[in-house]
Amino acid sequence: MLWIKAFHIVFVASWFAGLFYLPRIFVNLAMVPPASVAERERLLLMSRKLYRFTGILAVPAIAFGLWLWLGYGIGRGLGNGWMHAKLFVVLLVVGYHHACGALLRRFERGESRRGHVWYRWFNEAPVLLLLAAVVLVVVKPF
Repeated sequence: MLWIKAFHIVFVASWFAGLFYLPRIFVNLAMVPPASVAERERLLLMSRKLYRFTGILAVPAIAFGLWLWLGYGIGRGLGNGWMHAKLFVVLLVVGYHHACGALLRRFERGESRRGHVWYRWFNEAPVLLLLAAVVLVVVKPF
């Protein structure tokens, strides 16, 4: 079980690294002057590659988490309300990941209307989600 837990932590950390950096690229994309076509294309290429790689990292992160929950029974039974809350946080993270994909597609089509400040705030969401997940797992408040 400790091997599975270790792999789960590594893939979750890697997934979140991508979720921290991808919106930061969006900040830069939102700041690109209209005449800087090469810069825009380079940032779009970086975004596409990072989004795909981050998606690949999400699969084993979720799979190892499910293995711990369903295979080893971590968080199952009475008195494990923290796991229900954590599963909700995981759903929010998956939703955030997909929202990043939707924003990327808007940038690719040239339809992004939001400014760099909005993307800076959007970039803070994964920090809060990771904080919530870690507190729920470590502290088990309910």
